[in-house]
Amino acid sequence: MNAELSRDIDKFIAENEEEIFRNIARLVAINSVETEAKPGAPFGEGPAAALKEALAMARELGLDAVNCEDMMGYAQIGEGEDYLATITHLDVVPTGDGWSSDPFTMREREGYIIGRGVMDDKGPSVLCLYALKYLKDKGVALRYPVRALLGVSEETGMQDVEYYLEHYRAPLFCFSPDANFPLCNGEKGIYHGRMLSNVPMENIVDIRGGFAPNAVPDKAEAWVKSDKALENTERVTAEQTEKGLWHLTATGLGGHASLPEDTVNAIGVLVNYILDSGIAGAQESRFLKAVSMLNEHYDGRGLGVQADDGLFKPLTIVGGVIGVENGRMFQTVDSRYPTTMSGEKIAAIIAEKVGGAAEVTVESDAAPFYVSTDKPEVQVCIRAYNEVTGESAEPYTIGGGTYARHFPNAVSFGPEHPERPAPDFAGPIHGVDEAACKAWFIEALKVYIVALIELQKVDF
Repeated sequence: MNAELSRDIDKFIAENEEEIFRNIARLVAINSVETEAKPGAPFGEGPAAALKEALAMARELGLDAVNCEDMMGYAQIGEGEDYLATITHLDVVPTGDGWSSDPFTMREREGYIIGRGVMDDKGPSVLCLYALKYLKDKGVALRYPVRALLGVSEETGMQDVEYYLEHYRAPLFCFSPDANFPLCNGEKGIYHGRMLSNVPMENIVDIRGGFAPNAVPDKAEAWVKSDKALENTERVTAEQTEKGLWHLTATGLGGHASLPEDTVNAIGVLVNYILDSGIAGAQESRFLKAVSMLNEHYDGRGLGVQADDGLFKPLTIVGGVIGVENGRMFQTVDSRYPTTMSGEKIAAIIAEKVGGAAEVTVESDAAPFYVSTDKPEVQVCIRAYNEVTGESAEPYTIGGGTYARHFPNAVSFGPEHPERPAPDFAGPIHGVDEAACKAWFIEALKVYIVALIELQKVDF
């Protein structure tokens, strides 16, 4: 990257910085958790409102904007059938409890913005729109048109991008700013399943915890029968609501299901408390022991599904949501697995391990995917990151699932930096007080602009 281009990008970003963060706040203000489908809102009113606002924003920036039958949308510069793309999403996971302020009112603290979706993925969505604005405003010669694709169902199944690829031409190459820098060229397989209890409820009146199958819960509750007094512990409070009936509340440390290393699963805490206290009946205990084995060790050893192929990091597995359905307890299962496993194999191993205590199902399963680092377009992106940051970073693989896996030629490309120190108040994606560093966003925008310019030179 020559010095003149570097200075010009810096000047553009400085001139637009305040507006960039105001526009992120506009999107954060919309509660875009998926809800019941309605006409014109296939994923609920929130995601539809976020898409409408983002497309309006794109037009304000001088970009062409297209609504793809309300399933997703895009902003574009240039003309032609073969195009390059970025892809982000405007939907978010539920907020959960424990926020220090309103999750849908973005606030700033010590150089960070805080609010649901600032990092995942509304902030990056705005960065992509401004990357296109730079290319347009500066009259960059476009060998390939560029689209900023805007999804609205990434957190709940990615039906949006499936629809898009069925009805619209796929890009020659796209990157998804929905992971860590420098670049992710592979994603583990993703198994979503359920353990549905085959045993009757006895002393447990109700149990519930978690808000999304792909998030480690920070809270779980149960209402249980017990004639003996129940004690509080470090992570569980016990309150007698009436004679012989107790309300238990367990707290943990939440986070994304693909990154469970520094989390504490509140469901595991609650279930272990119930088992250790001898509250559960003999039949209930069979199912709860299975739940305990799932949530006690995120590497799968409790259930015997641990796996490592040397290409990806080892398998992870967590329970995201526990509840009662038609008088039977259930526990969702989220596993991110390497090439030596599959969803069917994981379900079969778990079913054998828990015996007849639960029915284990495969709700969805996506195989691992991998893109060679030798491809010129991948090298362009890595080079853009290293030139802007002065680093010598190399690609990596992840356990998360991004839009990239759905495209014939795609990678995930920033903007997160888990390797950089962050203050305690800055929460993770899918967690309480989700935060993003403003300076890192500014740096990311420069990386994306440079990458999109250099990608114009690649022969696809």
